Amino acid sequence: MGPVLAGVLQLLALIGALALVHVPVGTYMAKVYSSEKHLRVEKWIYRGIGANPDAEMTWPAYLRGVLAFSAVSVLFLYLLQRLQGVLPGSLRFSSVDPAQSFNTAVSFVTNTNWQSYYGEQTMGHVVQTAGLAVQNFLSAAVGIAVAVALVRGFARSRTGELGNFWTDLVRGTLRILVPMSVVAAVILVACGAVQNFSGIHEVGQFMGGSQQWNGGAVASQEAIKEIGTNGGGYFNANSAHPFENPTPFTNLFEIFLILVIPFSLTRTFGVMVGSVKQGYAILATMFTIWLGFVALMMWTEFAHHGPALQAAGGAMEGKEVRFGVGGSSIFAVTTTLTSTGAVDSFHSSFTGLGGGITMLSMMLGEIAPGGTGSGLYGILIMAVIAVFIAGLMVGRTPEYLGKKIGGREMKLAACYILITPALVLVFTAASMALPTPPHSMLNSGAHGFSEVLYAFTSASNNNGSAFAGLNANTDWFNTMTGLAMLLGRFLPMVFVLALAGSLAGQTPVPVTAGTLRTEKPLFTGLLVGAILIVTGLTYFPALALGPLAEGLAS
Repeated sequence: MGPVLAGVLQLLALIGALALVHVPVGTYMAKVYSSEKHLRVEKWIYRGIGANPDAEMTWPAYLRGVLAFSAVSVLFLYLLQRLQGVLPGSLRFSSVDPAQSFNTAVSFVTNTNWQSYYGEQTMGHVVQTAGLAVQNFLSAAVGIAVAVALVRGFARSRTGELGNFWTDLVRGTLRILVPMSVVAAVILVACGAVQNFSGIHEVGQFMGGSQQWNGGAVASQEAIKEIGTNGGGYFNANSAHPFENPTPFTNLFEIFLILVIPFSLTRTFGVMVGSVKQGYAILATMFTIWLGFVALMMWTEFAHHGPALQAAGGAMEGKEVRFGVGGSSIFAVTTTLTSTGAVDSFHSSFTGLGGGITMLSMMLGEIAPGGTGSGLYGILIMAVIAVFIAGLMVGRTPEYLGKKIGGREMKLAACYILITPALVLVFTAASMALPTPPHSMLNSGAHGFSEVLYAFTSASNNNGSAFAGLNANTDWFNTMTGLAMLLGRFLPMVFVLALAGSLAGQTPVPVTAGTLRTEKPLFTGLLVGAILIVTGLTYFPALALGPLAEGLAS
């Protein structure tokens, strides 16, 4: 079997598995967030934190809950790292430096999981399990909660109430993320992933010295790392490491885990707004972009330029031979089109155009299908933009799901789509203009610029993957990427929740002959076009200086 055919068969198997679980998983999540019953363990948690699970919240109250919870999480994770040297189970690792502790705490709380450290040489068992793994669950649950609040904004009318943040947070964690992660972890252990609390072992002799490995609760963290679209690896090699990702099957299984919740949330959206066809329209948009980017990535990486690439069957530099070009291409597109950031290959070693595709995937806003929750609310914002464009074309007040898209709604949507590009471009420009930050670049020229552009694209979009050629463990990059992650996560949430409150307070307008049918293929095409055009107009100059220049020169 040739490598191209193997890649295509993997893609078809993945699509089939996602289609099989789409309806049951999406419907189940809709029931979770619509149920009026509380589990006994949930009641204990509400009592412990002093929350009333049945009290409805307006959007400012919901936002205060999100920000307060996240601020406490950052502080807890920061202190846990600073105290690591005196904690049991630290594997004799010292406490983490202040700048890196801040960066890592922000990274995991914002669902970014950007790592400027070697996991197996920096974090002990306590920080990994009680700190990083816990935030993998909670940050993902926060993202889903905000998405559900926006869906309620479309579904409700004549009210400013969006549900209860604490209820949504607890249910998302206990009823969705924990059960799915347990099943996934068992499968990964059965396939060879490591799950233990062993110490550091010396393994053989290599070039006059010994190699050291430590174990850990790898499989359980790997499961929520992918399901929650987190991405932070137990080891520096991430999902290219055989302890995390042992076989080609686990590689495809991890891609499935990354995509299952973001794609299934479109079904949740359709059920909650009372029209599953609306959910299918959003799903079709996500799937079209994802499949197109996967096909384009495979083409660029399988293209044979020179005898070395022809002999290898594709651009194999930086890729695991266990997974090949096909598995690596699907993983790379999936992890950057979502907010995952996990890697099974090194994106810096992709072809010039292939590296550009990974960057463009994040620049779209990670909405195809995006992260757990963040992908859904991101593409719904783009849907609002699309119906506004359609309204301008026909001279009619734009409407979406029976809600008018007026001046207030458009201002909030515009602020949402502008904030992330502003962060990416401003931080990249500052890093290139100042004398010290460029010293962190491994390469010069277009590829070196791509390393910096990729870093801030990843941080501002809460992705977490890296080009692997940039030394990001400096005070500048630890601080600036930390700020980019904070602002890139929580400023968009402000606009999302404000938009949800505005929509929930409206009176629905009746459907007429002039209403744009947003469940039809025409709207799907319009939405895909709007996403690509908005992104292209925003980022094309920066891409032209980096990956496009490199790709055209090769």
